[in-house]
Amino acid sequence: MTKITLLDGGMGQELIHRAGDRPTPLWSTQVMMDHPGMVEAVHEDYFRAGSGIATTNTYCIHHDRLVKTGIDGKFEELHEAAVEEAKAARKAAGHGKIAGSIGPLVASYRPDVHPPHDEAVAKYAEVARKLAPHVDFLLCETVASVAHARSILEGAKTAGKPVWLSVTVDDEDGARLRSGEPVAEVVGIAKEGGADALLANCSAPEAMEAALDVIKTAGLPFGAYANGFTMITKDFLKESPTVDALSPRRDLGPETYANFVMGWVNQGATIVGGCCEVGPAHITEVARRLREAGHEIEA
Repeated sequence: MTKITLLDGGMGQELIHRAGDRPTPLWSTQVMMDHPGMVEAVHEDYFRAGSGIATTNTYCIHHDRLVKTGIDGKFEELHEAAVEEAKAARKAAGHGKIAGSIGPLVASYRPDVHPPHDEAVAKYAEVARKLAPHVDFLLCETVASVAHARSILEGAKTAGKPVWLSVTVDDEDGARLRSGEPVAEVVGIAKEGGADALLANCSAPEAMEAALDVIKTAGLPFGAYANGFTMITKDFLKESPTVDALSPRRDLGPETYANFVMGWVNQGATIVGGCCEVGPAHITEVARRLREAGHEIEA
């Protein structure tokens, strides 16, 4: 029926669960340093599950996060390590594309601490250019405000690769960004700024229907990949948070998550996958359901 791009699931939380270490503010970056090869193993599991994309473990690799822990000198080394683990997994799978993940500056879900435009553009451009030679496209994730959307898209476009822009929306009102601004305001930015796809991520799956109703008006390829957190707590929105301030849902198993995804596909979404707390088992079930419905998953 439809050709679907099936993204992978969450990387950071999957690494935390597998490592068994106490989370730190560096999150998935810390696990990658402490457990070489684990990122590659997660990528491999997602490829086996049916995903056609390996999203690099670069979400948290920003100077502002590394400076706080005294390892800013590892900025380039960490990007290279993440890219190499993704490449190795793709080679082992024999297929697939690599998405270069660019997460928010300073903190997730915190539009109030996002840097001024010119500063943000420069920092996003630096990361984009670092990733561009090694990836098929850039995935700008968890975009929480209009200002964030404008700056990350402008910065990422300097690298000369396709850019997918993905917003995080209010868990109770998917038509609004985490900032409270209408998702509709990002539609114009995406079109004018040259985004190659527009998505929603790292929000409750229940919020995605409303988000997609707005996002699809951009006329770009669109889709969603939700998280499995119960709620974004106040503790997580403090300075240098750790993910143990968040709790996974107990009612979002693979079948339930796949039901949400099929609903998004019925809305016209052609790019789907999972974010935090959505793992290989969820992606396996999503792939099965897509094929069962007659869709073709891009390899």
